[in-house]
Amino acid sequence: MNAPTISAVTCGDCPIRHRAVCARCDTDELNELDAIKYYRTYEAGQPIIWSGDVMNFVGSVVSGIATLTQTMEDGRTQMVGLLLPSDFVGRPGRDGAAYNVVATTEVVMCCFRKKPFEDLMVRTPHIAHRLLEMTLDELDAAREWMLVLGRKTAREKIASLLSIIARRDASLTPKGATNNMSFDLPLTREAMADYLGLTLETVSRQMSALKKDGVIELEGKRRVTIPDMGRLMEEAGDDSDGGLIG
Repeated sequence: MNAPTISAVTCGDCPIRHRAVCARCDTDELNELDAIKYYRTYEAGQPIIWSGDVMNFVGSVVSGIATLTQTMEDGRTQMVGLLLPSDFVGRPGRDGAAYNVVATTEVVMCCFRKKPFEDLMVRTPHIAHRLLEMTLDELDAAREWMLVLGRKTAREKIASLLSIIARRDASLTPKGATNNMSFDLPLTREAMADYLGLTLETVSRQMSALKKDGVIELEGKRRVTIPDMGRLMEEAGDDSDGGLIG
């Protein structure tokens, strides 16, 4: 199931260093993490973990995007979240995986052997505190997404998803969010429809409408450029800082 281990990347050169679970670690702590880490790459469509499987690792997405899905007893599957670069996979203290995690694009994971990582958390408050922060951020995002799915129009849902991906992509660069941001959309139209609770036709129609109105530019099916981030946030029903309008 797992892809071969890839060549190591030094922590100092890691593109998610300032956002990952190790963001506040000092040199000695990074050395301890380095002793228990390894890298794996997964091809698009390849499962990273299945719900219920015993996880012997935890880790961070270094590059690429994966989906979190749950399968019901009758076989129906629902996408319940996205894992973007710097997001954490796995739960210390929990043996089994709660969700299916499947690579949408090629995914590179920085993995830590689970038991040594749990031991390190006990000795290293920086890591435990950062993981708590990330968990609370994940909870906030889940609550915000409930509003997106429950109250926003189809156009606002599409704009919200694009703004989330754009802001996360921008957070991995020193200059942050700017106008004329470009990124490759990691989801197919079908996956977007599934995630947003829309039909494929509605997703395609709203993407075309946003393009026609100049909110986004499209090159092919995946390349998206945002000429004015503020306008996209307005279309999403959010303010310019990314918060929800009260």
